[in-house]
Amino acid sequence: MQVAIVKYNAGNIYSVVNALRRLGVEPLLTDDAQQLQQADRVIFPGQGEARGAMDYLRQRGLDQVIRNLRQPVLGICIGQQLLCRHSEEGDTDCIGVFDADVKRFQPTKHEDKVPCMGWNSLRFAQTNNEEFGMNNDTACPLFDGLGQEPYVYFVHSYYVPLCQDTAAVADYILSYSAAMHRDNFYACQFHPEKSGRVGERIISNFLELK
Repeated sequence: MQVAIVKYNAGNIYSVVNALRRLGVEPLLTDDAQQLQQADRVIFPGQGEARGAMDYLRQRGLDQVIRNLRQPVLGICIGQQLLCRHSEEGDTDCIGVFDADVKRFQPTKHEDKVPCMGWNSLRFAQTNNEEFGMNNDTACPLFDGLGQEPYVYFVHSYYVPLCQDTAAVADYILSYSAAMHRDNFYACQFHPEKSGRVGERIISNFLELK
């Protein structure tokens, strides 16, 4: 299996490389359109600033390449946010796979700190289908075998509100999309590569998608 990681001007990519190596996978780190299109799996990770990241992707035509991928794709952290329609960070138009806009956390009391940083639990969104307007009650396969409310690691100042593509919910200041799923696109606001055995299982589940 060939796993490609999107190479662009974002940090934290090499922690994903190392997480894959621990699973016995040697990934390809690339910004080459053909290599991304031909890979069996594509991971779109990173930490960074939305406008600069989108400028890099657009200059190389990678925004269109990513939008049109047909194999399983996993966005992580800013990767999830850039797969959305628009981000408040730099008033940035993004790739538009998910029909949602990225918002900045607005503290409501003294103890609310931004960025949100640390461990938090997930609630799986299939229990709230009516709220999200979703039409099926199938759990996202990324979370197979995790049990109820597993803990994962977050670092972020911006969030995706609850929407039709929400696959898991976290609570910090408000409830938001901790993970998303639409067609062949999966995304996590948290960092599975920094989330211990839970995160390792999520990455393994992604690699095993049919």
